[in-house]
Amino acid sequence: MLRADGVTVSYDRHRVLDRVSVDVPPGVVTGLAGPSGCGKSSLARVLALLLRPAAGRVSVDGTDVRRWRHRAAPALRTSVALIFQQPRLAVDPRFTLLDVITEPLRVARRPLDRAERLAEEMGLTPDLLVRRPHEVSDGQLQRACVARALALRPRYVICDEMTTMLDASTQAHLVARLEDYRRESGAGVLAISHDTELLDRWCGTGSSIRHVERLWTRT
Repeated sequence: MLRADGVTVSYDRHRVLDRVSVDVPPGVVTGLAGPSGCGKSSLARVLALLLRPAAGRVSVDGTDVRRWRHRAAPALRTSVALIFQQPRLAVDPRFTLLDVITEPLRVARRPLDRAERLAEEMGLTPDLLVRRPHEVSDGQLQRACVARALALRPRYVICDEMTTMLDASTQAHLVARLEDYRRESGAGVLAISHDTELLDRWCGTGSSIRHVERLWTRT
């Protein structure tokens, strides 16, 4: 279970999250909806161990997170992956798409052959893999970012508005690939979006409302 308990986040004097709690069980898609500016992305960064909250507790499979970002324990850091809304802000513009996908594998000193398999699953052809971000579409770049997120086989995947800038066919393809990964690996997925219709389709029926969020689960 990926869990945030009583998390508070502030930027200067502006509090964007106030004692928020959320659970992301393994093997389940959890949907989180809310209006722009309600703190969804801040919560995603906290859960991905990229942002230390001002208060509250985060745990991964029962282990409390004590350090954040690159100081987090490697086993915890690689167990949670985050897919950002804007892929062009999430990659090094000097990288090729293949570099984007292999980056976490190189850092973790893992075999690189998994990168080409992931690229193929994401619909990225060899001619696209040698191109840089400015030479591909948003959809093609986001496919590479999803492949990068899955490269180290995380236990939890956080999708922060990952389909907002994409056409319907690319959106459907990426959701399908993440569903394949969830079913094959038993990973937990947190799908964050303001698009409640997308979350209904992805997570299925049944919802509960807490504060400004709506939570859906699908087993």
